[in-house]
Amino acid sequence: MTGTKDCFTRKNSGFYQANSGRNDKITYYKMNASSLDNLTKKNLKTVARRWQLKLKNIHEDIPIQGSPERSLFRVVLEDEIGRYFLLEQIPENFLERKKTIAATLDILSRNNLSRIQPYLANEQDEFIIKYQNNFWQIAPFAEGIALNRETYMYEQWRGKALADFLIELRGKAKNLLSVNADDVFSLKNYIYKLIREINLYNKNISAEINSVAGFLEKEFLPAYNRLPMAFCHGDYHPLNIIWSDNGIKCVIDWEFCGYKSELYDAALLIGCIGVEDPQALTGDLVKSFIAGMKEAKIISKASWQYLVEFIVALCFAWLAEWLRQKDKEMIRLELDYMRLLTENKDNLEKAWS
Repeated sequence: MTGTKDCFTRKNSGFYQANSGRNDKITYYKMNASSLDNLTKKNLKTVARRWQLKLKNIHEDIPIQGSPERSLFRVVLEDEIGRYFLLEQIPENFLERKKTIAATLDILSRNNLSRIQPYLANEQDEFIIKYQNNFWQIAPFAEGIALNRETYMYEQWRGKALADFLIELRGKAKNLLSVNADDVFSLKNYIYKLIREINLYNKNISAEINSVAGFLEKEFLPAYNRLPMAFCHGDYHPLNIIWSDNGIKCVIDWEFCGYKSELYDAALLIGCIGVEDPQALTGDLVKSFIAGMKEAKIISKASWQYLVEFIVALCFAWLAEWLRQKDKEMIRLELDYMRLLTENKDNLEKAWS
């Protein structure tokens, strides 16, 4: 992409030093042994029995992929016949959302969507059980092959695999759940709310943010409400996938699933790959992914014309997180990434066409 190396180089830019944080901060998590201090093996054995599972081993040493932020505790269990499960303790304030996600994955599984791990229901058809005032859920555990963080974003076959899953999801999620207009996430409303807050409380970045807003307001934001909606995973990126050596074993972390603009998952995926390495925005994975999605014709031409704008718009969600954490390094990364995208819109569109 013309101009990209001039904007961000490994030697003289903070971009590459910070960029792994954007994805790593929400993914891999290894259980600390102290996490089990208040949860004896006897208690976990009792919890597992609620799903008719006989506990054999607790595997604290197995790394668990996916964000730990919405669980109080999680660990891999092994039953007496050698099957592995992921047991999670859920905060009470997430209970209703977790029930919705479990029900959604159950419907998708019944619709024969492959490469997902729905939660197990107990004999009362409950996906979440209460034990000693704590709430628990369990699902089969899938262990995969770790991504090579230096090369994966250039591997063409991954782009096809990523597109294939979204294509299948679109077909299996039709009429998934009845949805009201109020239940559809509006990225447009989210952006305007964040801009107002930045202009009030983060005036040091107001000028940069208002410049990005101007870019989005040219065409994208006025057209946003007319773009088709679809059921989306909501956090679709390579680190929320359990990989085999030649494909996808399982897609995880459905915390943000729901009805959104139909381009949401595709834009988020491409944006996450680009933040790993801006050159990957025009690499084989992204090109293969876009080609597969366009060939399937599950996204309208009206939406595709705003792909760059949508990737920029989704940066606002990341920016909000870094502002909440007061992480100056990541705030700067996000602003620099927005600038790179807006300045290279034409080059990106040429490469993707």
